[in-house]
Amino acid sequence: MKAVADAIVRVKPGRERSLLQRHPWIFSGAVASVTRDPDAGATVDVLASDGRFLARAAYSPSSSIRARAWTFDEAVHVDDAFFARAIARACAAREGLQDAAHTACRLLNAECDGLPGVIADRYGETIVVQLLSAGAEHWRHAITSALHRVPGTRCVYERSDAEVRSLEGLPPRAGVVTGTLPPVVEILEGGLRYRVDVVEGQKTGFYLDQRDNRAHVRLHSRGGAVLNAFCYTGGFTLAALAGGAASVLSIDSSAAALALARTNVAQNPSLEGGRCTWREADVFSELRALRNRGESYDVIVLDPPKFAPTAAHAAGAARAYKDINLLALKLLAPGGLLATFSCSGGIDISLFQKIVAGAAIDAAADAAIVARLTASADHPVALSFPEGEYLKGLLVRKRP
Repeated sequence: MKAVADAIVRVKPGRERSLLQRHPWIFSGAVASVTRDPDAGATVDVLASDGRFLARAAYSPSSSIRARAWTFDEAVHVDDAFFARAIARACAAREGLQDAAHTACRLLNAECDGLPGVIADRYGETIVVQLLSAGAEHWRHAITSALHRVPGTRCVYERSDAEVRSLEGLPPRAGVVTGTLPPVVEILEGGLRYRVDVVEGQKTGFYLDQRDNRAHVRLHSRGGAVLNAFCYTGGFTLAALAGGAASVLSIDSSAAALALARTNVAQNPSLEGGRCTWREADVFSELRALRNRGESYDVIVLDPPKFAPTAAHAAGAARAYKDINLLALKLLAPGGLLATFSCSGGIDISLFQKIVAGAAIDAAADAAIVARLTASADHPVALSFPEGEYLKGLLVRKRP
């Protein structure tokens, strides 16, 4: 399949600046005119008001992001070979992040790898792909075919069922694209064995972005009592156990997630699962109950779901983040460490730090940031696309 530009999108005077800075999004409000009524996902040339070439992009008539740039080079054609090259580059850049002890890795990080709306995560011999934009959907065959050719791949499984697809006018879709999905998908991270539910799990099945941060928790857990809130399938729980935690209380509202978390611990006999306590509960309510009982923990992990997908949700999300951080700081023992995270696009790191600082004041906790945490190296953030830095984290020590 090969495509040249199907139409021309001309932007309004003065609205070309972000494209000249290589930001890949063209919002509907910046569009002055569109020729030939292109279909969703069609390749369009984006021109400045004076006719200068700015980008070659995928058109999306249903989205407020009216086009997403594939390339800023007029000489580059968007065709099957374009996607094969882009995927090969992205995979090559991550070769050093995969070894005998680490068999899972994000291979494609959407806009930050030059492929807007395309996410692909490797779990051993299985690659799980999400196609979240009209352009990604249009080039589905080229993308999935290139992924299947990645060495060591036996199955490409699609999880294009995220709500964001509806903003592009796309229905959800999930299932095997190529190959055969194994009955059990297993990975190694830091030598620890995890099962991954690629069919029903959150995102593509596992939070690969927290790889480096799990290593932080592993480093600081020796001999301590650890609380893992929003534990999902136990990533931070296993890390804490591997680091020598005396005990770990893991809380999540999902019975299915907790069941898989228990399985993950059981797959690693050296972790001594007797040190674990599992609790199916609303995290907010359970943190209050623990506070009321006067419980105390040496390490606390707060890794909640996305409270603010956009800036419009920031006010409500800020209250939720403050509540859980305030409770955590009250539960944190003097000298203890809080690893707290936000994956909300509507909350930037500056606001998140202010929220945690406010929680510390209200908790009467004298605390200091000892590290700023972010996604692991397989989740690069393009300098021209700061929106790619969605995961923010702070490692906070409560002074004795």
